[in-house]
Amino acid sequence: MIRPVILAGGSGTRLWPLSREDFPKQFLKLATEHTMLQDTVLRLDGLNSNFSSSPPIVICNEQHRFLINEQLKEIKRTPDATILEPIGKNTAPALTLAALWALKNDQDSTLLALPADQHIDKSEVFHKVVKEAAALADQGCFITFGVPPTAPETGFGYIKTAPMLGNFENGESNVMKVAKFVEKPNLETAKKYLDSGQYLWNSGMFMMKASLWMDLVKEFRPEIGQACVEAYEKGSIDGNFFRPDKITFSQSPSDSIDYAVAENIDIDRDDPCSVVFEYSAGWSDLGTWTAIADKLPSDADNNVIKGDVLPEDVSNSIVISDGRLLAAVGLDNVVIVETPDAILVTSKEKINDIGKLVAKIRTSGRTEHAKHLKSHRPWGTYEILDKGRGFQVKHLRIEPGQSISLQRHKHRAEHWVVVKGKAKVICGSDTYELLENQSTYVPQGVKHRLLNHGTEILEIVEVQSGEVIDEDDIERFEDSYGRV
Repeated sequence: MIRPVILAGGSGTRLWPLSREDFPKQFLKLATEHTMLQDTVLRLDGLNSNFSSSPPIVICNEQHRFLINEQLKEIKRTPDATILEPIGKNTAPALTLAALWALKNDQDSTLLALPADQHIDKSEVFHKVVKEAAALADQGCFITFGVPPTAPETGFGYIKTAPMLGNFENGESNVMKVAKFVEKPNLETAKKYLDSGQYLWNSGMFMMKASLWMDLVKEFRPEIGQACVEAYEKGSIDGNFFRPDKITFSQSPSDSIDYAVAENIDIDRDDPCSVVFEYSAGWSDLGTWTAIADKLPSDADNNVIKGDVLPEDVSNSIVISDGRLLAAVGLDNVVIVETPDAILVTSKEKINDIGKLVAKIRTSGRTEHAKHLKSHRPWGTYEILDKGRGFQVKHLRIEPGQSISLQRHKHRAEHWVVVKGKAKVICGSDTYELLENQSTYVPQGVKHRLLNHGTEILEIVEVQSGEVIDEDDIERFEDSYGRV
């Protein structure tokens, strides 16, 4: 039985400013009408029609747990488990937690580890290759999946292949031994890899028995295995989530599946054999703006235009607006991406340096590397409309049946105006309703709560005022979502 494991803990920076630490690319709609996470889960539907496959295990950062729930709810899919990483430790500890869950709840199922932020055009080819790989995984092999390179890409890791083992029944994939894994090369080295014909792009997808993964982790990285086993045993169920013990899990080293295990398996070793399935299915990690542009239609001037964009004498460019009118004149070979609080302008040649720019934003003490103006909460969303010294204005959208926590603020007061729906308000010892165009005032230091008992989204304009306006200025007394 195949047990898909969705690795959704990434927080990439290469697609800034759309991708942020609090809203990374797996939650973005980039190449289809669905987010990358949703596409990854929907892609699993075809596995069930080919052979036995179970609902996925999702591994994500604790801060993204409600966003995961919201996006899976939109596509009417329910994971078998959602495991929350209290601290990001890379993919090896994440897969170890999934293997422990599978061993406890399955009969040593075959794990199919899938990053949540990849795009595949030909799902039917993906399904056939997975089916082929499962046959070897069931025999005790450690499987990875490689993509034939089409360019000297410096943003991917590579797999050097050893002599071919054979062709499988439908000819969708060649099967070879893994000679070694190599990290992202410079351009000259990448060109040599491409010319040699011995290298594949490392897709980051893996398959193996849960018991095999645990054996290999204990052999090559016992400190990861020990920390994860103890964190799992001390973990707890929290509604739809499983929480490993934070203190114990924090002691695990941070490492990837590749570094921790895959590259340590000797090529001449028979138990397990380490093999790579080569396949072409329109794979892309959509990790750069040019990779995204390759999946989107272009105009007569070879521009990819998305959103409210007005180009004049623009060619070979990517111009994306997330809201405002973006006007561009007399440009060639550039990337411009607009969001409400930040704009990126770069030449295509420098897109791999965006990470350096984001690091500079982070170290400068700003917040644009981490947060959008719009933030997701378990009850809905809020968006910052304006802010200045001593004030901040937000637009709150509270979903039907949801509520903010019972809370108070030490440093600010709040004014609420209902612009849509009907609100139930708790303010101090008073409980009352507010209809559209009605408002109320919440003094500093007073316990309060907003509830939406209606059937439509409740929209509130909130004006905060005080000497200190800070999201950490929340003291919670009661919460429907288990937040502290």
